[in-house]
Amino acid sequence: MVDLNRIVKGATLAAMLCASLFTGSVQSASAQIADTPPVPTAKPDPGVPAAPPEEPIINLLDKEPEPLFSDISLPYAPANPTTRSLGGGLQQGALYLMAKLSAESEPLNEGLVWRIYSETTNADGRLQLVATSKGGDADFRLDPGTYLIHTAYGYAQATNRIVIGKEVQSKMVTLNAGGIKFGAALKDGEDLDGSPVTFNVYGMDFDERGERDLIVGNIKPGSIVRLNADTYHVVSRYGDVNATVRADIQVLPGKLTEATIFHKAADITLKLVNEHGGEAIANTTWSVLSPGGDVVVEATGAFPDFVLAAGEYEALARNNGRTYQHTFEVATGEDREVEVVTSQAELIGQQPGSNN
Repeated sequence: MVDLNRIVKGATLAAMLCASLFTGSVQSASAQIADTPPVPTAKPDPGVPAAPPEEPIINLLDKEPEPLFSDISLPYAPANPTTRSLGGGLQQGALYLMAKLSAESEPLNEGLVWRIYSETTNADGRLQLVATSKGGDADFRLDPGTYLIHTAYGYAQATNRIVIGKEVQSKMVTLNAGGIKFGAALKDGEDLDGSPVTFNVYGMDFDERGERDLIVGNIKPGSIVRLNADTYHVVSRYGDVNATVRADIQVLPGKLTEATIFHKAADITLKLVNEHGGEAIANTTWSVLSPGGDVVVEATGAFPDFVLAAGEYEALARNNGRTYQHTFEVATGEDREVEVVTSQAELIGQQPGSNN
């Protein structure tokens, strides 16, 4: 059965709650009505000019990208007036060129190499080099025709086509380029400047042989390389053996990327001795093997020196018909001598007929 008393009590409670809420809202409204009413807004004076509308916020993503080869909105101003060739007089066109790294950067004042090629090929089937200039901006006097403008800034470059008449033209080349400053260090942060560290920069794509195109090689730590904006594959070598680190590095337009490669390696000198701290035995042939038995490096001499990647190795020392084996560890940054002691190393080989 339905409990009528419960229903009545519930309805009464709900009514009281609604009344309470309604009373509160009325009180709030009454307080607002009791305040001084606001002063009416004055009518606008038709003689006063209307205020300019606020400038809308520009979304950079909605803007059209700046062309990489565009007109310069300034009068022709040759960079090197004394070098102008005026022999052609009014029969030639004047071309003034400037370049910048990105749409937002300032024009470059040095480091540029300009090459102007005729679009028609010579007898050898090659483009004919018409004029060159080095430094910052450049100006040329050219016969009417079609030309290719090659702009280089380090390893960043761009090629643009232009038609020359008898008029004056001023152009801005946007290289869309940046740079990488290379550095090398050990895992604990110790710089490797001055150490035998090099960098090679490759493109990201592979050729038909499965190899990447080398863009620039044998770069030393601290060097700055200018490149077109893109992603590059960088290979850093510490020494000449197996201490190699690879990384993909992105170059942004108008930005200098500081890339520090961290190596896990150490410089190791091998010695074959009869006792700890003894004199190194000359005429020793060495092989350094990986844990899997692969040859990592070989050498001959009393003090062979290598930079090896951190890890475990086997040293094989051959001298006087005998071969000694010794296991050693390479720890990052711990340059040291590794002694192979004849009385303690494992003797694993002896040539037939040799003396015991």
